[in-house]
Amino acid sequence: MRIARIDAYQVDLPVSGGIYRLSGGRSYTSYDATNVRVTADCGRIGWGESTPFGATYVAAHAGSARAGLALLAPALIGMDPTHHDRLWERMQLTLSGHRAARCTVDVACWDIAAQAAGLPLCDLLGGRVPGPVPVISSIGSDTPEAMRASVARHRADGFMGHSIKIGASEVEGAPGLGAERIRACLADRQTGEWFLADANNGLTPEHALRMLALLPPGLDFVLKAPCATWRETQCLRAHCPVPILLDELIQSEADLIHAIANDSCDGVGLKLSKQGGITAMIRQRSIAAAAGMVLSVQDTVGSEISFAAILHLAQSTPRHLLRCALDTRAMIKGSVAAFDAPIHNGGAEAPVTPGLGVTPDHACLGAPFSTWKDPI
Repeated sequence: MRIARIDAYQVDLPVSGGIYRLSGGRSYTSYDATNVRVTADCGRIGWGESTPFGATYVAAHAGSARAGLALLAPALIGMDPTHHDRLWERMQLTLSGHRAARCTVDVACWDIAAQAAGLPLCDLLGGRVPGPVPVISSIGSDTPEAMRASVARHRADGFMGHSIKIGASEVEGAPGLGAERIRACLADRQTGEWFLADANNGLTPEHALRMLALLPPGLDFVLKAPCATWRETQCLRAHCPVPILLDELIQSEADLIHAIANDSCDGVGLKLSKQGGITAMIRQRSIAAAAGMVLSVQDTVGSEISFAAILHLAQSTPRHLLRCALDTRAMIKGSVAAFDAPIHNGGAEAPVTPGLGVTPDHACLGAPFSTWKDPI
């Protein structure tokens, strides 16, 4: 089996609720998605997606993902889509870094491989862990009351985890506003729920410690991605009274090994486009598991195609290490593909159909902006 054709599509994904805010004044009204269809010479088709946040989240953005894809796709034509390590090596030799660009074709090739094996993708990634995967919401920065209401709406929809965005500036009322947001969102906490207070690298150690000092004792949450640098993270780590989960600082296997060697955190947020797709995610999952780190399986954002890959990865992750999987569907308005994974009994389960189990809406995708194919 060989890769015969790669088609790439651009889709705008409007933000659910109109606007999504991060620390540092970053806000979004729409996300720029790149979807890829990989066609094998046997006719099997796989789908992948990369939807980074804007250009100020990590060193990736939609334009760079598409530019990177223009270099990667021709180099992969003719290769076996089931030889994942060989494909990853070819991408490394073709383009240094740019993992968000690698993610698209990597996920699509895993989709094809699982179809060829006649298995749902989770069974190809180590085997299905039975039962629903707990899903986590993503609550953008707002007034404490609005964020509490958003948590309640997601709770009513079956979400067992909530990632609440903090990191207001001093002018906006920090660190008190950050503490108020955490208190408000945890005010109605239910048994079994898991909360992340996510700063998206927007705090200094001083800011974080002042904020934590304003909280009452006994609040059960994890501080996520507090600081922008390793030095600041280590400084905070030495004094932080709550667990720390790192995200943006960990993009590669080397980053994760560095965090483990320096005891920088208690868990890691693995994101498909940030890590570079499924091949990198399963490598990093194994490293984290060996170190006893808990995992949140996510992507920055995305459509049903992204969520399908997230859910299959989470479904095959040992449940004692998995905290939650991000349901990116709740972050956008509209739909790009059909994907049968409703939330019930506190989570969602990956479908049993072979591959990812997605059926893209070609009317929504439109025409491909680029196509690469075997000249033969």
